[in-house]
Amino acid sequence: MKAAGRSVRARLRDRLAASDPGLLRLTAGLRTVGAIALTLAVLASLGFGITRLVAGAMAAMVATFAIRERQRGAQAVTLALGLPVALVSVSLGALLSERVVAGDVFFVALIFCAVYGRRFGDRGTALGLIGFQVYFLALFVGASTSELPGLWAALSVAFASSALVRFAVVPASSAGVLERLRQAFRARLAQLVSAQLALLDAGPDEVDKALEDVREGNARLHETALMIQTRLEEGTPDESTARLVQRRIADAEIAAERLGLQLLSARSTERADTLTLHLPGAPAPEVRRLPGPDEATAVLRRDLLALRALVLRTGVMGTAVAQVRNRLLGYRDEENLPAASPAVQDVFRAVGETARAVMGLRIALDGPQDESDDTPTTARSREELDAEDAAIDAGEESEPEEPKGLQRPTTRAAVQVSVGSTLAIVGGELLSTDRWYWAVLTCWIVFINTASTGEILVKGYRRLLGTVFGVVAGIVLAGLVGGHTLTAFVLVLLLIFAMFYTAPLSYTLMSFFVTAMLGLLYTLLHTYSWEVLVLRVEETALGAACGVVAAALVLPVNTDRRTNELLVTVLERLAEVTEAAVAQLSGGPADELLDRARELDQALGDLRAATQPLTHPVTPLRARRTTARYVVALLETCAYHARSLAATAELLPTHPSIAADPRLRGAAGRTVGNIRAIAARVGDGEAGTAVETGPSIASLLGDDGAARYGRITDRVLRHLERLDEAVVGLARPLDVRVKAPER
Repeated sequence: MKAAGRSVRARLRDRLAASDPGLLRLTAGLRTVGAIALTLAVLASLGFGITRLVAGAMAAMVATFAIRERQRGAQAVTLALGLPVALVSVSLGALLSERVVAGDVFFVALIFCAVYGRRFGDRGTALGLIGFQVYFLALFVGASTSELPGLWAALSVAFASSALVRFAVVPASSAGVLERLRQAFRARLAQLVSAQLALLDAGPDEVDKALEDVREGNARLHETALMIQTRLEEGTPDESTARLVQRRIADAEIAAERLGLQLLSARSTERADTLTLHLPGAPAPEVRRLPGPDEATAVLRRDLLALRALVLRTGVMGTAVAQVRNRLLGYRDEENLPAASPAVQDVFRAVGETARAVMGLRIALDGPQDESDDTPTTARSREELDAEDAAIDAGEESEPEEPKGLQRPTTRAAVQVSVGSTLAIVGGELLSTDRWYWAVLTCWIVFINTASTGEILVKGYRRLLGTVFGVVAGIVLAGLVGGHTLTAFVLVLLLIFAMFYTAPLSYTLMSFFVTAMLGLLYTLLHTYSWEVLVLRVEETALGAACGVVAAALVLPVNTDRRTNELLVTVLERLAEVTEAAVAQLSGGPADELLDRARELDQALGDLRAATQPLTHPVTPLRARRTTARYVVALLETCAYHARSLAATAELLPTHPSIAADPRLRGAAGRTVGNIRAIAARVGDGEAGTAVETGPSIASLLGDDGAARYGRITDRVLRHLERLDEAVVGLARPLDVRVKAPER
C-alpha cells in the first residue's frame, strides 16, 4: 500500500512538473496570494477600513509580481527601492487628484518614464511598474491628502508582507528553480515517449490525433529546454557545469525528436518528411502496421515502455535499472537487433541513442552512477560521455550593438504609450470623469511585451474579450457575495491566484479573472453597479483602440517589417550554426556550437511570437496565415537539423565513431549560400538573389559519396540533405527565385 501511495504521489508530482515547468506559475500565484492575505490580516488586526484594506491588497500584489530578478539579493534591493517609489507615487496621486490638468500631465510623464525605464533591465522595469500601478491605485481608491498617513501605513505593510512571503514563506532560489525545471524536463520527456507509444499503436483513424500529441510533446519539451537554458548560469555552481547540463539537455531533446521521426517513417508507406513533425494541423502520412514480424513490434513496445521507465525510474530499482539501460544501449552497437525491416531497425537504434542521451542527462544532473552492472557496450557509452565532458571549454559571448535614439525599442515604446495614454485620458474623461483611468490602464497593458502594431491589436482584442466575459462573472459573483466582506476577500484571493497561474497560458483568461476580481472590489468599496461594469468594458475598448492608433501612427513598427527583421535574424543564425557545424565536421577548429544553437532557438521563438497576429484565428487574411504557419514550420525543421548537426559536431573530438571529412565543407556550401540568399531577399526586396538546386549532398562528396560510411556519417548526410531540401522549400512562400542547375 505504501509503495502504491508513493507511486501515485510520484505520478502526480511528475504531471504537475510537466504542466508547470519549474512550478513558476504556482510559485507566482502562491506568493501573490500569500502577500495579499498577510497584508489583509495585519491591516484588519490594526482596525483599518475597507478602503485601506483594498489599497494594501493591491499594493501587495504589485510589490510581488513586479520583481523579476532571479538573484535573491537583487530582489531585496529592488523591493527596498520600490517602497519609497510607491510612497511618492501614491502621495502625488492624492495631491494631484483635484488638479485635473496637472494630474493628467504628470500621469503621462510618469507613464513615459515607467516604460523608458525598461532599458535599465529588470530593476528599471520593476520600479517603473510600481510607480505606475501605485498611482493608478490612488486613483482607484479615490485617495486624498487627508488619507495619506493611512495609505502610507498600508503600503508599508504591503511591501513588508511581500518581502516576508517572498524570502521566508515561499522562497525560490535559482538552484531550486533549476532543479524543478530539470524534473519538468524529465516529466515532459516521459510524456513525449508516451505519445510515441500511442503513435506506435494508433489505428488509421487515430493517427492524426497521435501525431498531434507527438508534435505537442516535442514543442513542450523544447519549451522546457529553453527555460532551463535561461536559468543555467544562476542555478549551477560554475560555467562548466552549466555547459555540461546544456549539452545533455540538447542531446536528449534531439534524440527524442529523432526517435519520433524514425517511428513515423517506419509506419509510413514512404519516408516521413521532418516537416510533418513541425507543421501544426498537417495531416498524418498514410500509415500501415509496423512492417516485419509481430514479435518485433512487441519488443519495440516493451522497449519504449522501458525507455519511459528509465527516464522516470518508476517501478524499477537498482539492478533492474542497469539491465534495462544495458539492453537499450546495446542497440547502438547493433546488439540484439530484432529481425525486421531496415526502417524498424532504425527505430531500435534511435531507442538506443535516446537511452544513451538519458544516461548522459542523468549523470549531468545527478552525478556519478553505479557502474558495477555495466556491460562492455554501456562502459563504452560512459567513456564517450566522460570524454565529451572533459572537452567542455566555456567561451565568451559578444554583446550585440544596441540601437540608438528613437530606434531603441524602449524609447519608441515610451513615446507610443505616452501618445496612446494621452488619447485614452481625453476619451476616457468623455466617457467618465471618475473612472477614465481604466482606458489608460488598458493602453499601458497592451504595450507590455509587444513590439508591432499587429501584436498590440491581438493583445487588445484578447483583453477586451476577457473583460466582457469577466464583467458577466463579476455581476454573478457580486450578486452572490452581497455584503459578506470576508467571503468577498476570499474570492478575490482565489481569482488573483487564478489570474497569475493562467497568465503565461492565456491572456484572455487572465483578463477574465482580473475583471471578475474588480467586480468584487467594487462591491467591497460599495461602488458596484451594472453601469460601472459596462463602463469598464467601454473604457477597455477605448484604451485598446488608443493603443492600436498610437502604435500605427507614432513611430510604427509594421507587423510585416517586424516579422521580416526577425526572419532575417533567424536565417542568419541558421547559416551561422550550419556553417560552424559543417566546418567542425570537416576538420576545422572547435566552435561554441551549443551557444550558437541556443541563439537560433531564441531567434526562432521571437519570430514565432511575432507571427501570432498573422496566424491568429481572427485574422481575415487566410492565405497569409497559412503561409506564415508554413514558413515557421519549415524553419522549425531547419532548426532541428541544424541542432542535430551541431550536436554531432560537438562529439567529434571524443567520439570514436565520428571522423572529420573535409569534403563536407564544399558539399554544404550550397545550402549555406541558399540560406544567405533568402535572408538577403527578405531583408532587401530588390535583391536579385536566387537559391540554387542541384545533385544530392551525398553525391557531392565524390564518386563514392553515396556509399555508406557508417551510421553516424550517414546521419550527418541525412541531416544535411533534409536541411538543403527545407531551405529550398522556403524559397516559394518567400518569393525567392529558384535557379535550376546548369547542365
